[in-house]
Amino acid sequence: MNYLEFEKPLAEIEGKAEELRALARKNEGMDVAKEAAALDKKAADLLKDLYKNLDPWRKCQVARHPDRPHCKDYIDALFTEFTTLAGDRNFADDHAVMSGLARFNDQPVMVIGQEKGSDTKTRIERNFGMARPEGYRKAIRLMDLAHRFGLPVITLVDTPGAYPGKGAEERGQSEAIARSTQKCLEIGVPLISVIIGEGGSGGAVAFASANRIAMLEHSIYSVITPEGCASILWKDAERMREAANALRLTAQDLHKLGVIDRIIAEPLGGAQRMRKDAIESVGKAIGEMLKELSGKKPAELVKDRRDKFLAMGAKGLAA
Repeated sequence: MNYLEFEKPLAEIEGKAEELRALARKNEGMDVAKEAAALDKKAADLLKDLYKNLDPWRKCQVARHPDRPHCKDYIDALFTEFTTLAGDRNFADDHAVMSGLARFNDQPVMVIGQEKGSDTKTRIERNFGMARPEGYRKAIRLMDLAHRFGLPVITLVDTPGAYPGKGAEERGQSEAIARSTQKCLEIGVPLISVIIGEGGSGGAVAFASANRIAMLEHSIYSVITPEGCASILWKDAERMREAANALRLTAQDLHKLGVIDRIIAEPLGGAQRMRKDAIESVGKAIGEMLKELSGKKPAELVKDRRDKFLAMGAKGLAA
């Protein structure tokens, strides 16, 4: 288990409980059940207290936890007959974007998601979930394909933002993001988006301009990272906690503002502690959202999406 900074007291208690159990395994006559159970209860109570009322910065830390389920985990668990569709038919295949045809509850769908990778090798291969222009152009191509064949599109968003490198800018990063966002608003099929970790800047909006947007309870969705915001506004990245509070980037704030449609509850301690349960909750939410949109005509779906985004901000930004 990788522990976050604010979870250090929890790590000490759980570590002591495991040490006791390790001693008992080496010494068969030693009975530590009572002491270990007491430590387990203390750890459970502390975990509940820590996650009872997380502030925005701590939510950022949880959303970025390396052990959270990533796009590949959700695709493997929730979809069957997944067939990868690669390349933008222009420059290259972007490995930060996982995409392809699949079945969800036996219904044919198009899945498009951002994959961060799970270890050093895959993180480098996936560019830490930061897509280049070819990733967004691949998404555009597949959304067109889904529109042509009447397939619902499901996007799984988990990115700190679009890749800001020189090559990406030379190949038209901002134009690719804008066209991907435009394509999301144009297609006449149900479009469902789930923020499973980080939803960063235009890199997330390009996949999440959907009929229904859901966020996991401890995920974040923002125009900029707290560190980036603090660097620009105060020339001090260490003021990221202050920036996180001001950005209103939590699922709870965004639901109040009407930016997202639903919050998907996470297991106690975050999705990283009980990955299977978290994935099942996401699958249930996707099924419910698909049901809400089933039977709607293409023109209705486009209007629903347009009206949704035009209405954003109507609830006001008052604290």
